[in-house]
Amino acid sequence: MFDFIRNHQRLMQFLLLLFIFPSFAFFGLEGYSRFSDGDNAVAKVAGQTITKEEWDAAQRQQLERLRQMSGGQIDAKLFDTPEAKRAVLENLIAQRALAAEVVSDKLAVSDQTLQQSIMQIPGLLKADGSFDSDQYRVLLAAQGLTPKSYEASLRRDMALQQINAAVQGTAFAPKTVAARLSDLNDQERTVQELQFKASAYAGQVKVTDDMLKAYYDKNGSRFEVPEQAKIEYVVLDSAAVAAQVSVSDADIKSYYDQNIKQYSTEEQRRASHILLEVKKGASAADKAAVKAKADALAAQLRKSPGDFAKLAKANSQDPGSKDQGGDLGFFGKGAMLKSFEDAAYKLKQGEISDPVESDYGYHIIQLTGIKPGAVKPLDEVKGEIAAEIKKQLAAKKYAELADTFNNTVYEQGDSLKPVADKLKLKIETASGVTRQPNPSLAPNTPYNNPKFLTALFTDDTIKGKHNSEAVQIAPATLIAGHIVEYKPVSKRSFDEVKNDVRELVTQTEEMALAKKAGEARLAELKAKDDANGFGDAKVASRVKTQGWNQDAFLAVMKADTAKLPAYTGVEVPGQGYSVFRITKVAQPATPDTARRKTEQEQIANTLAQQEMLSYVNFLKEKAKTKILKGGEAVMTSSGGKQADAGK
Repeated sequence: MFDFIRNHQRLMQFLLLLFIFPSFAFFGLEGYSRFSDGDNAVAKVAGQTITKEEWDAAQRQQLERLRQMSGGQIDAKLFDTPEAKRAVLENLIAQRALAAEVVSDKLAVSDQTLQQSIMQIPGLLKADGSFDSDQYRVLLAAQGLTPKSYEASLRRDMALQQINAAVQGTAFAPKTVAARLSDLNDQERTVQELQFKASAYAGQVKVTDDMLKAYYDKNGSRFEVPEQAKIEYVVLDSAAVAAQVSVSDADIKSYYDQNIKQYSTEEQRRASHILLEVKKGASAADKAAVKAKADALAAQLRKSPGDFAKLAKANSQDPGSKDQGGDLGFFGKGAMLKSFEDAAYKLKQGEISDPVESDYGYHIIQLTGIKPGAVKPLDEVKGEIAAEIKKQLAAKKYAELADTFNNTVYEQGDSLKPVADKLKLKIETASGVTRQPNPSLAPNTPYNNPKFLTALFTDDTIKGKHNSEAVQIAPATLIAGHIVEYKPVSKRSFDEVKNDVRELVTQTEEMALAKKAGEARLAELKAKDDANGFGDAKVASRVKTQGWNQDAFLAVMKADTAKLPAYTGVEVPGQGYSVFRITKVAQPATPDTARRKTEQEQIANTLAQQEMLSYVNFLKEKAKTKILKGGEAVMTSSGGKQADAGK
């Protein structure tokens, strides 16, 4: 990514909040015009308040979403700062301002557009292509949503996207700007390196016991053994619930009978037609003339039915089927105009109809095929039905068992055995569990979930030996734990780690000597050019970073090359100190036109996002946004102002 885009960190942080997180995740499922009011308001937008509870909920939602995106590898402390809290509040304000504009502009999303969006959700189409409404409700229920509330939220979010698309669509990247940035990105610097390796100074380092002890005392955290626990835990999920659900043959037969259409295929018919159009508003005489032509064609076809395709190509005015000889393929009931369908279903195979009138004109129909309806026998679909019933029953039963799980874990908090016995769950064990997720464990390991670990490592569970609270770590998945053995953070003794400390101190001293020598040589070279001792020339560019240490690469690309040869130096961690001699700065002989086009699109996208940010700031001002007393402290401590947030 370009340095230009890298420098827009504030913009990107704002857009991360604004466009990654769906609006209903922040302020619930109520209508945008029905925000709550109260004494603990932190901001006011378009006459509506944002409460402290909504702000707190938004911060939790943000952290949880980022945890899911990062696979749980995220430090919650990074977001417990005034800056992070301010960003969340700014996002809430922006959402409210945008929502007010949606209402003001009377933007709406049609039922058809909403339906198309929902149909794109993976897993909601059956094998026959029909919408699985039962699965739709189950998926929403697992997230605590109903179809009505979800669809209202989705409709609002899609309305917001209309504004987003309209504003961002006005931005463009000037070719001169894009070309200049691409030139900087492509720029190639020919470089030679002179290394001062730390290992070369090993014989000059003298380490004393006092140095070792001082390093040990100053860097004590490096020698700590993190707290660990041996735990027991139980998981209530859909699989555990399903294991407790049984389905009888009577249930299967009843479901089959009630949903027989789902396992039935209706009769389908195939037909060809010739359409003679009657224009809207045609006179009676014109209509009669078309009817007469249709009658004549029908009579001709009855004498020579084999000529239907030829006559359709010559006479039909239906552009969709004319070139196929009038063939419409197979269709079921409800797929065609009623008058057309009624006539087609009365014909025998091969028969030709009289002219059939519709809103488009007159149709002459030939029935060319019949595909009889069929019903799958119960034995064929028995397993599928049993699985579906079990899934539905488990989804309903989960809510009931989840309440029992929560209550039992809390009320009988000295052990997990009561909840395991009551709900027929297995008590699992794990050792070496730490407060932070262990990246070496397999993904989705239940006890490695950050939310669960936060609940597990509390004073109540560690000192009180109580169960943790029940934590939802995934849709329809609850976990609770109990610490069996706990080892607090400990520090390895100096004698135990003395050899390790000696090695670290030696490396530090070697690096210091290498840096001192390198900086001295760099000063000499800047005063007088000298190529002696440098290695072979190599090329560095922002698109060719292979084989480069990141610190060294950045030093080379940042170096002032107004006068060549140019020199720069950098400490390379773990290696030593390097001095670089830059002898040439040029553009590549053959520019990568495809990449340059992509870069221009990236610049345009960044400018579009800047346009959106400016527009949102305008809407904040238009909505007369105010930071109230409850939000002033955080806004000011993170660099904000106790004034209008839109200004």
